[in-house]
Amino acid sequence: MKRGRKPRRPFGRLLGHRLGRPFGWLWGAYGTSALGTWLAFGAFPLIAIQVLHAGPARVAALSSVGAAVGAAAAVPLGPWVEFRRKRPVLITMDLVRFAALLTIPVAFACGVLTFVQLLLVSVVVAAGDITFRAASGAYLKTLLPSEDLLVANARFESTAWTTTIIGPPLGGAAIGILGPVATVVADAVTYLLSALGIRASGVREPLPVRREARRMRVRDLLDGWRYILADATLRPLFFNTALFNGLVMATEPLLAVLMLSRLGYEPWQYGLAFAAPSIGGLLGSRLARPLAARFGQHRILRGAGTLRAIWPIGLAFIGSGTPGLLLVMGVELGLIFCCGVFNPVYATYRLQRTAPDRVARTLTAWTVTTKATTALLTALWGALAALLGPRTALALAGVLLLATPLLLPRRAAAPVGERVPELAGP
Repeated sequence: MKRGRKPRRPFGRLLGHRLGRPFGWLWGAYGTSALGTWLAFGAFPLIAIQVLHAGPARVAALSSVGAAVGAAAAVPLGPWVEFRRKRPVLITMDLVRFAALLTIPVAFACGVLTFVQLLLVSVVVAAGDITFRAASGAYLKTLLPSEDLLVANARFESTAWTTTIIGPPLGGAAIGILGPVATVVADAVTYLLSALGIRASGVREPLPVRREARRMRVRDLLDGWRYILADATLRPLFFNTALFNGLVMATEPLLAVLMLSRLGYEPWQYGLAFAAPSIGGLLGSRLARPLAARFGQHRILRGAGTLRAIWPIGLAFIGSGTPGLLLVMGVELGLIFCCGVFNPVYATYRLQRTAPDRVARTLTAWTVTTKATTALLTALWGALAALLGPRTALALAGVLLLATPLLLPRRAAAPVGERVPELAGP
């Protein structure tokens, strides 16, 4: 090798970073269930409106109450998951969601579908989603060494945005031809396929060791929050993501009212305004790893976390016609691109800062808080929009989002803990 010349990386590593067969199955299962979720996007409200003739209050309750009660139901599952093998938990949560969703087309076919059943299914699915997410994060940390976590999370993020692009149009076409119940069937089947994929990975973890042989107490339910709040790096990141996600999600109904009711946009234009910019998330997730390798995870976390907060205030200035549509698409493209860079780095940073025996409880607490904050802010911003108008409420959310970068971690922190022992064979 000539002096001063850097060694070349193998061509294969430039094309793809191999993470092993077990991760491949987990990635495939994630992509399958994510596609099903987006295929069935909006199916529950449509069933409530078209089949059960529910009014606005019931439709709103289906989205907010179902998610909130599901989040509360998932709280005790965090400590329960922590001391069990994560792969069986993942399979169980997939099968539970499959069975719950399948009751809807069965009840519809028998003519006995009710609003209460829809609400109960939404609660079960929400609790299953949170538990699956917590278990999958802990499982991922057992599958891969710390240096490969960003690669894995970038692939998850890329897959999420890909399914966001293709899922809603396909689901909308299926709803138009077959009705909303058909997409619920498709969503249920993807959970079954996800369970089969995880089962096919053929890897069995060692049973986590419980430090104390005792029953779970009430204070154990708060372990995840205590761990987060005691960590100087996780604590600000926790508040940043909960507030940012809550404010962004709270503006979605207001923007729908503004565009579809007051500015006269067609539903297809509204859908296009959010579907097309999702390609920015795909691009951002592909750039997350090389950017982090060049500038460091902490700099990218702060940089992308700051830039993503700048865009939403532009939604307050939307007008009618093509210029307004282009403005929404431009704002969403910038926002989604920054989120595409931020999210895999943030997910990796969080996993690396969490001890292996605390991952499930920490992720459960994190997700429950995010969902509860989103539900609260969505209700609050709905009330503000009723008092001040949707445009003013959008502007207020945009101004508050500008302050969220102040909550990002100010200093880089080293990973906590080491990789757990090698997995046992099947």
